[in-house]
Amino acid sequence: MITTDGARWLEAAFLGLVQGLTEFLPVSSSAHVRIAGALLPSGGDPGAAFTAITQIGTEAAVLLYFRRDIWRIAVAWCGALARPRAASSPDARLGWLILLGTLPIALLGLALKHQIEGNLRDLHVTATMLIGFGLVLGLADRLGARRRSLERLGWRHGLLLGLAQALALVPGVSRSGGTISAALLLGYTREAAARYSFLLAIPAVLASGVFELADSWGKANPIDAGPTLLATVIAFIVGYGVIVAFLRLLRTRSFLPFVVYRLAVGATVLALLASGTIAAR
Repeated sequence: MITTDGARWLEAAFLGLVQGLTEFLPVSSSAHVRIAGALLPSGGDPGAAFTAITQIGTEAAVLLYFRRDIWRIAVAWCGALARPRAASSPDARLGWLILLGTLPIALLGLALKHQIEGNLRDLHVTATMLIGFGLVLGLADRLGARRRSLERLGWRHGLLLGLAQALALVPGVSRSGGTISAALLLGYTREAAARYSFLLAIPAVLASGVFELADSWGKANPIDAGPTLLATVIAFIVGYGVIVAFLRLLRTRSFLPFVVYRLAVGATVLALLASGTIAAR
């Protein structure tokens, strides 16, 4: 028989698996963790803090996978600080654009913190966003020119992609989905859109995770520290595998399967809410 403590660890491990599987796909990891929490035997919302902290694990996977790119960008950016003429290099510019693109989600995250942790976690909102932005992703993938590479990313597009990432503060939108959809509509290739969405998320997600970790330290949380750490480690391991598979998939496939999946999950959640099987809050 599984004890209550054992059940908590198993549920946290499952939520970490869900986080790792969905963080980098355009399906909204926060929505899936929120929905999965409502379906587990204990029920309820794992909480925004749990979601943000486990995202540290998936971002650690990004740091590992893109370590060479990150190092190259960091060296070029630091070089541009010392020698302003070097700021025109593609890597240095990319470093500045990542910082610029992080501002919208940072400012809105602080301004809307209470709404993000409260009303916006209503499952009616989550399901609606899954469906609505699934359709946006489908249209972007179909209409986008898919000709631009990251080397052609400029300041205006960098800010627009930052604003698109900020939409992910609402569970169901998807950080990668919002950024990828905007990049596709601006004419970037699928792989360029995905790679930039991963790099752009690093400062925002790590800052959010560290902030939530510090803010929740010593407080009562829906999921205890030990199970949260387990979920974070699982999210890291699974997330790394998903990055490898996802980027490989995009070389030969469209985003249509993710669009269909989002519509199906959103419709299922709305049906479960209507039948009273799960609670919205």
